[in-house]
Amino acid sequence: MRLFPTAAVLAAGALISACASMGEDGSAPAAPAATFETARLSEHVRVLADDSFQGRGISTPAEDMTIGYLSEQYAAAGFQPGGANGSWTQDVALNRFTASNFRGVRLNVGGEAIPLTQGQQITISTRRPGNHVMLTDAPLVFVGYGIKAPERNWDDFKGVDVRGKVIVVLVNDADFEQPELNTFNGRAMTYYGRWTYKYEEAARQGAAGVIVVHETAPASYGWTTVQNSWSGPQFDIVRANAAAERVGMEAWIQRDVAVDLFRRAGQDFEALKVAARSRDFRPVELTGATFSGMFDVATTQVTTHNVIARLPGTTHADETILYTGHWDHIGVGEPDAAGDRIFNGAVDNATGTAGLLELARVWGAGPRPERSIVMISFTAEESGLLGSEFYATNPVYPLATTVAGFNIDAMNVYGRVADVDIIGSGQSDLDARVTAEAIRQGRTAKPDGNPASGSYFRSDHFPLAKRGVPMAYVDGGGAFRDEPMAVRDAARSEYSARRYHQADDEWSPDWDLRGQVEDLQLIYSIGRDLANSRDWPEWMPGSEFGPARAPSASQRR
Repeated sequence: MRLFPTAAVLAAGALISACASMGEDGSAPAAPAATFETARLSEHVRVLADDSFQGRGISTPAEDMTIGYLSEQYAAAGFQPGGANGSWTQDVALNRFTASNFRGVRLNVGGEAIPLTQGQQITISTRRPGNHVMLTDAPLVFVGYGIKAPERNWDDFKGVDVRGKVIVVLVNDADFEQPELNTFNGRAMTYYGRWTYKYEEAARQGAAGVIVVHETAPASYGWTTVQNSWSGPQFDIVRANAAAERVGMEAWIQRDVAVDLFRRAGQDFEALKVAARSRDFRPVELTGATFSGMFDVATTQVTTHNVIARLPGTTHADETILYTGHWDHIGVGEPDAAGDRIFNGAVDNATGTAGLLELARVWGAGPRPERSIVMISFTAEESGLLGSEFYATNPVYPLATTVAGFNIDAMNVYGRVADVDIIGSGQSDLDARVTAEAIRQGRTAKPDGNPASGSYFRSDHFPLAKRGVPMAYVDGGGAFRDEPMAVRDAARSEYSARRYHQADDEWSPDWDLRGQVEDLQLIYSIGRDLANSRDWPEWMPGSEFGPARAPSASQRR
């Protein structure tokens, strides 16, 4: 690989390397600090987010380019192929669903037809194999948040038969608007708040379709993100009985359209939102309101790939420390206002992919650990965590002896920050290790500053956590430590508001990657200590993931 670092980038890399080599009081740390280089991180992102990679869409020529680049870099770092049969990859079989030729999509209320345009008022997709979807005057039923959670004594369906009907649901969970109720962990979104859960529960209830009402605050992203993410092909793992696990139509609708629909059906949207926060809520049929629409579906099976690299341990090679992040992005989509159709995915997640490559280089350059280190660049994260779901279901390395893992997604490119945000804090005792390492860096570990966004359920660690593997997901946050702070704050906010899942998520030579280096140093140091110990991180009492880990306890000594 050729590097083309600027003098400023090299200087920043040298500075952070020097800072990393001493403690906060100027004393030497217990073990030599690894040297992470900002120039290498920047160059990896520049390559992966280049237009020639076409937005790193899965099952496209761009995937072959990405796999080639990643395997070459992992090999150069001294890692071995860690996939199936001595290869760099794990095959991930998916169904791809391309919806087209939308016809007669409309709401029918009080005898009046309200046409809906795909991508504007509504986005419609499916993940059920077939040739077409047709709904004709399907009754509409509002089912609140669409949650059935017996352990919380919560059931939004109350036994109402929704078979053959289209259900309308709110995004997030019932505590978002009124966190003091604390039925669903207050402001911290539970999995019940995720759109993936809404669609899964709709299928279990036998609904013909589900429409999620989009609202920016509870969703934590704007309509443009919905439009870009759901207007193109959708993917799912190949299922033995997809008809029982997927509804025919998965849709989002603009809030204003929903408010108008409810008004025409004699209901008050805001009043029903308030009612939906209560356990006593019962489904409300939108009287005289139906949904109609049909579209064609091209269903094809494709094979995409997780990229896996392994550094075998010296004495406990059968025990694994994971570092994970997704290589894919949206690919090529509809042009933005500037005519750009390539969703480069520089921050999301070429930065995390670059972080994995730089972690591999540092691990490969240092003393060989006692436990094995495995890097997994997952595919199909943007399609619903499918690469990680497939690996968690079909692990190359046993989950019972996977010690712990560290997930990386959309890293900080704006400079050094004061805090380390623990996404999903309170789940495992990895929190204490993160906190101690943050203190050694002169930073403060804090719970996720925006738990309502449900970030813990939106990245590739989640399928592994569901199956009992303690996974840490941290991110640099809080106040910036270097001037110009206002400029850095503005850039960070602008990304969330205007660039996330947009075509202009592009690489910049002006990024300050010193904060990214500190975050990588943190998870490297924790992983190094675990890799040279007999410790097995545990789930905290009360975590919903602990029971999945417990049956295999005898395999961890």
